[in-house]
Amino acid sequence: MIKKMHRHLLSLGIFAFCFGYFASYIPYSMLTKMITSGLLSGMNGKGFTGFEILPVVGTATFLSMYLYLTLAGWWKYSSHTKIFGVSIPTPRWITFISGLCTAGVIITTTLAYTFEGVSIVFAMLLMRGGTLVIAPIVDVIAVKRKRKIFWPSWIAAGLSLAALFVTFSGKAGMTLTIVVIINIACYLGSYFLRFFFMSNWAKSTDADEKRRFFTEEQMVANPTFWGIIMVTGLIGSTMDPTSIPGQVWSGMIHYSLNGYFWYAFAIGVFSYGTGLFGTLVFLDRRENTFTVPASRVSSVLAGVVATYLLAIFYGSKFPPASELTGLFLIVGAIVFLAYHSIVEKRKKARYDSKALEKAVAIT
Repeated sequence: MIKKMHRHLLSLGIFAFCFGYFASYIPYSMLTKMITSGLLSGMNGKGFTGFEILPVVGTATFLSMYLYLTLAGWWKYSSHTKIFGVSIPTPRWITFISGLCTAGVIITTTLAYTFEGVSIVFAMLLMRGGTLVIAPIVDVIAVKRKRKIFWPSWIAAGLSLAALFVTFSGKAGMTLTIVVIINIACYLGSYFLRFFFMSNWAKSTDADEKRRFFTEEQMVANPTFWGIIMVTGLIGSTMDPTSIPGQVWSGMIHYSLNGYFWYAFAIGVFSYGTGLFGTLVFLDRRENTFTVPASRVSSVLAGVVATYLLAIFYGSKFPPASELTGLFLIVGAIVFLAYHSIVEKRKKARYDSKALEKAVAIT
């Protein structure tokens, strides 16, 4: 079932993955904000901290990864090492480092939606705007597979970055704290290294190489994410309950989260959904200056939808004018990305047609 579904998604191309990313991001960001802001039924405005929900979220993400790779039959694509005669899937050094960076992305993304006073849209625009700056830099410095950056991709990246600046100029920009800045910096640093490794070793027309990179990266990322959470929690068992490790320990010993376990578990599942579809977008052979805005557009739109749903049904604040202006700029980016894709497909169709005509003439 999973194999057939994935083959169908591959046939639909990058925009099918963007939609999957969009569809996963709405419940992921909404539930994270709801459980940490006390918006769920019975909470009465008193939610959990972002660190308290990490043990359950990490466990759900880990299990989702294992289940997907098993049902999709992708373990066979990874490198293998024999230990006592048993073939064990093992990552290469490039996928090991990329997997560690992915674990950093998972942690920082989840925490970004838990900070008080930071809206979903604003948190996303901070993170997404940063990756838009990174994308063309990686395309230029890629060692093995440098890519030409086409002008629609530059314009899409520029519009998306403008959306960031417009949003930042609003009142939301005053909510930044040192903790938020450190979290965003770790997020962007992790993505920079991840894009670099993908660009040099995975963005190609070889489907098996993409599956190999994806599988090896995932087998490192999610267990590392889970392991960091557990070690941090154990350290927190002897610390002040209000400290970060202490809050993680609280989430471990109160694993049921007072009846809200399945909400946190769902966050982990949808988190893996965003990671799955987002990675498949990034692994597209086209330049990062195209694939990164494509995925960022999906998540920002999802964040806007989630923000409005929270405002309409749960009494949260509606996005301010600055964030709506940012959304308008993002829509402009979509237009240029769509234009890029259409032109590329037409060129390929003309090339294939001419090649066929030439082959027929020769025969």
